[in-house]
Amino acid sequence: MKYVNYPGTDKQVSVVGFGGLRFDLDKTDEENADMILYAYDKGINYFDTAPGYCDDRSEKIFGIAFRKLLAEGKTDFYVSTKSKPKMCPTKELAIASVKRSLEIMGIPKIHFYHVWCIRKMEHYELSMAEGGQYEGLKWCQEQGLIDHICFSSHQPGEEVVQVLDAHTFTGVTMGINLLNFPYRWKGVEYAYQKGYGVVAMNPLCGGTIPAHEKELAFLAEPGETVTQAALRFNIASPEITISLIGFSRKSDIDEACEMADHAVPFRASDLERIKEKFHGATKEICTGCGYCRVCPKGINIPAYMLLYNEKQMFHKTDEEMIDMVYGLEYYNYSANTKGRAGDCIKCRKCEQECTQHLGIVRRLEEIAGWESQTEDTVTV
Repeated sequence: MKYVNYPGTDKQVSVVGFGGLRFDLDKTDEENADMILYAYDKGINYFDTAPGYCDDRSEKIFGIAFRKLLAEGKTDFYVSTKSKPKMCPTKELAIASVKRSLEIMGIPKIHFYHVWCIRKMEHYELSMAEGGQYEGLKWCQEQGLIDHICFSSHQPGEEVVQVLDAHTFTGVTMGINLLNFPYRWKGVEYAYQKGYGVVAMNPLCGGTIPAHEKELAFLAEPGETVTQAALRFNIASPEITISLIGFSRKSDIDEACEMADHAVPFRASDLERIKEKFHGATKEICTGCGYCRVCPKGINIPAYMLLYNEKQMFHKTDEEMIDMVYGLEYYNYSANTKGRAGDCIKCRKCEQECTQHLGIVRRLEEIAGWESQTEDTVTV
């Protein structure tokens, strides 16, 4: 495993981090915790989670693993977790959130605590309000409960720069991958040049990349899969301090750790070719983060938005998309879903939560039109 200094700290972190959003929920918490322990044994020492991840099981799973490590006298690992400004708008709530995470995970401190899911500047401003979240996090830092305060951003690169210029955080976590990097790379480069840590999440774009091995084959080198190319892009980029990966199999951990030792960065000419190929379309793709699961009508919005990626990225015709409506199961469109695209009431709660700032309501209208032309119109 390759290690680098997290800028602005004394911590040597693994270039591959364990992302806690993709646990297999069909497994027990103990089985998932074993994956964390295996990753630690392979050299991964940065572990990222958040309240609510994986049906609120993620921090609990990490807690099982961390308690085992601490019982063996092993303290050479770093923990990252988060809270949203709207969840913790006051100093007191922010402190309570930190203490809750410490208790659940059974650890004495959180090394990297993030102001979570800043999607626009008003979220940042809310966190910085007098008597607000940031004051609470600073108090926790003074008490030794937090080492470093960072932020998690789903903003365009220009807004990431604005937040960094306030000099309130040690580093930033962003959704960065081989498809969407032009949208956020300005923020990545600025952070790198100014000495901030950069943690990249969502390297496979919510499964979009491995689902399109054939269409995206041009991204890979000979003898390399597109999935491997995407992981290599994040892991080998010198501008990225840590690449978070959600693991479901030990073999995936093995592959990522091997790549950390031998991955070669993409050439600048290759990155320019990718930018030209998509002409900015990738900033409009769904990453499958799931934050839009707030629909009062029970519409499986992530499934529909991942389906819409087919049109957005590959310019498929309406006729092709009508045929693809039958493939919604491929995008986790489960049988117990309550609503269909045509049930949208345009409340726009989903758009308020969308980390990619997508026009979800408009897309649902379009998808409803496709569905109306298929036999698959029975409300479930």
